[in-house]
Parts: sequence; structure tokens; C-alpha cells
Amino acid sequence: LDRAVFLRDEKFVAYLKRLKPDLIVLAGFLLLVPPEFIAAFPQKIINIHPALLPKYGGKGMYGKRVHEAVIAAGEKESGISIHEVNEKFDEGKILFQSKFELKPGETTESLINKIRSLEHLHFPLQIEKILGV
Repeated sequence: LDRAVFLRDEKFVAYLKRLKPDLIVLAGFLLLVPPEFIAAFPQKIINIHPALLPKYGGKGMYGKRVHEAVIAAGEKESGISIHEVNEKFDEGKILFQSKFELKPGETTESLINKIRSLEHLHFPLQIEKILGV
């Protein structure tokens, strides 16, 4: 999807409304979703974040940056958050979290691998749960 179309073209929202989606699933989507899009699909847009929100969320907190911040802060745990999307980065209602204890010597790479495992395990299950499948 072209970024400009997503951010500025009301035809895209109209097209999706005609499809009547049960759920719109973003997977680590990094753009701020326009308010018109959110208003068109209230409580039907979810995303996943590689940290335990509300910590380590917001603009610029994605990928390695999240894990580096978690390690730098000396956190004792990390994990994933699946949340509704609203008008602000990573501030929608938290629907699910899964966490693990950080071990001494954790690295950005080790966190990436642990987070990825949690994402692959839990995201599909939570989508099914939301959809009632």
C-alpha cells in the first residue's frame, strides 16, 4: 500500500468499509494511523509491540531501539503487547501481554529472538480469540 494513499486518500477507507472487515491486523506497523481511519473502524484495529506497554512505546520506539532501551534501563523483564490502535503511538487499550525474565548478559539480539518467538506464538492465537474462531 502506498504511504500517501494510506495517509491521505479517503477512497481507501471507503474501500475497506465496503469490505466490512471483522478485524484489521497490523504487524509492527510504524506509521501513525490517521484519525479518520481509526474512526471508521473503532476497536477493530490491532497491532503488536515488542515491549511491555506502556513502557518503551511511542514514536521512534521500534525494533532494536526498544530492546536497547529495555537493557539500558536495567529492566528485569520484557515481552510483547498486543493492543488496539488509537490516535497515538502504542497507547491503545492493551488486549494481551506475554513476558519473560531478562537473564544476566541479555543482548539486543537475544531479546529480538525471544520477542520474535512470543510474537509468532501469541499473535495468531490472540487474533483467533478476538475473532471468536
